[in-house]
Amino acid sequence: MLAVERTGPSGIVARVTLNRPDVHNAFNATLIAELRTAFAALARQGPTELRAVVLAGAGPSFCAGADVAWMRAAMALDVEGNEQDAMAMADMFEAIDTCPVPVIARVQGAALGGGMGLCAVSDLVIAESGAKFGFTETRLGILPAVISPFVVAKTGESHARALFPGGRRFDAVRAQRIGLVHEVVEGIAALDDAVDTAVADVLAAGPTAARAAKAIVREIRGVGHGSAKWHTARVIARQRTTEEAQEGFRAFSEKRRPAWVPEDDDRTGG
Repeated sequence: MLAVERTGPSGIVARVTLNRPDVHNAFNATLIAELRTAFAALARQGPTELRAVVLAGAGPSFCAGADVAWMRAAMALDVEGNEQDAMAMADMFEAIDTCPVPVIARVQGAALGGGMGLCAVSDLVIAESGAKFGFTETRLGILPAVISPFVVAKTGESHARALFPGGRRFDAVRAQRIGLVHEVVEGIAALDDAVDTAVADVLAAGPTAARAAKAIVREIRGVGHGSAKWHTARVIARQRTTEEAQEGFRAFSEKRRPAWVPEDDDRTGG
């Protein structure tokens, strides 16, 4: 149900693909567990082992939400059983959200319900222009509950309040306007090119610097100005003294690419 492929020099890029194309990569208990396990394993890898993750869906759609058969089974559970079911999904989203390296989502076809949650926990979302989005849960008599903390953090309360209750589907342009999508391209070839360019951008950054830059967004969330001031000062002070930072400044002064940039990438450095 889930395919994980390593690409790039020494496998530093992980490509995680939802592989249930016959049901538009809809979630069931197995896929949820596999995603959680995969991202938990990726999180344990160091900066030289893993530098970027591409999250994609095989076939015509990225992820069409929850599998009908799985939802039907959930309807037969009691409240406690449904809570356990929902917590498993919440843990899966949290595993992706806390992945230490940038996660790039490649979105085509449909991103509905839980598929919107995947977009919300990805750092950079690139969508094909024909992709359709929607918080469609209310049209089934349920609601986008588990994904809501991640979606509201990404889009803000205003857009969530406008889109959650009605469940209307919308296009990639609106998804970009509300901050759920960051780049919209025409066609699948352009989608793959844009994803490759995004990966190259991440690989052009220092491995520990990219991780720290992602982490600081979470670290200053909800922190008062005084605490944020001291924390950010400590973070940059530590980073400046690393060998990675020294190499970055040497490379800049010597007008060459830093040692961490893959040699076969003409889009970075040089």
